Amino acid sequence: MSKTFIYTVRVEFGDCDPAGIVWFPNFFRWIDAASRNFFTQCGVPRWEETSRTLGIIGTPLVDTHSRFLKTASYGDTLAVQVTVKEWRDKSFVQTYRIMRDDAQGQPELIMECEEVRIFATTRNDGKNSIRAVPVPPSIQQLCE
Repeated sequence: MSKTFIYTVRVEFGDCDPAGIVWFPNFFRWIDAASRNFFTQCGVPRWEETSRTLGIIGTPLVDTHSRFLKTASYGDTLAVQVTVKEWRDKSFVQTYRIMRDDAQGQPELIMECEEVRIFATTRNDGKNSIRAVPVPPSIQQLCE
């Protein structure tokens, strides 16, 4: 198991649909930001730096599964809890639990998500395509 970090999001008016409920793609935008924040908190340099030193241009998403349990709305403060559940040869499984405090101040689960991501490098094929590479031990070590 790896470290766990919390990425905080304040829901703004523009994040919501006309019914005042967070438009679901915004959850995935926040999850993506939480994923990068996780690596930043672990001490992993920006992708521009890892591109120069390790050839790693980022961690693209290859699979996702989510479950929405409650709605969120304008003014809510959400805590996106993120960790790496499993390290694989060329990928990793990152999990997210999006929480907010209920009326009594107790945390309630809004959404759960699990993603499979890869460490990617560019191919030298002239097509700007990417390929998965083995998980860099130095990055995995920083995150455990």
